[in-house]
Amino acid sequence: MTSPSVITTKPQGAAPAARTLPATPGQDAGLLLLRLVLGLTMAAHGAQKLFGWFGGGGISGTGQFFTASGYPAGDAMAVLAGLTETLGGLGLAAGLLTPLAGAAVVGTLVNAIAVHGTGSFFAPAGIEYELLLTAGAAALALTGPGRYAADRFLPVLRAHRPAHGALALALGAVLAAVMLLVRN
Repeated sequence: MTSPSVITTKPQGAAPAARTLPATPGQDAGLLLLRLVLGLTMAAHGAQKLFGWFGGGGISGTGQFFTASGYPAGDAMAVLAGLTETLGGLGLAAGLLTPLAGAAVVGTLVNAIAVHGTGSFFAPAGIEYELLLTAGAAALALTGPGRYAADRFLPVLRAHRPAHGALALALGAVLAAVMLLVRN
């Protein structure tokens, strides 16, 4: 004779529960380090464009570069790029609206890669720097900022969902494509 067994059934149509592993303090510290370095680097690039800080051209000098690169209204493009880099970078550094901040940085860098050209991968005329920043920003948009981030105080972003990052990156890619289409 066999002993009775317990049979568990799941309701029809119920999706399997998502299995998530808790992040370790090391992972959260690693994401914080990545966010700070990448975000502050991008914010500094934006400050170069907006204010001429750190040896940048300011709006006028950057606007001339945008005009020479085939973008219409060079000064307006300099302001747009400077604000996107500064705010996207600061958002990444703080872990605030991380999917959108990462997408802003990705969209800006897609344009930087297009302008820089893909003639070579390595410096001095290569794109490896821009590509590395792009990949880092995309990774942060997809993985989330970790526990040490301002997003933990926003109910919709408290529990990171990769779909938020994917949607934000799609938006960033579409806006980057629009900017490239207006370029001569």
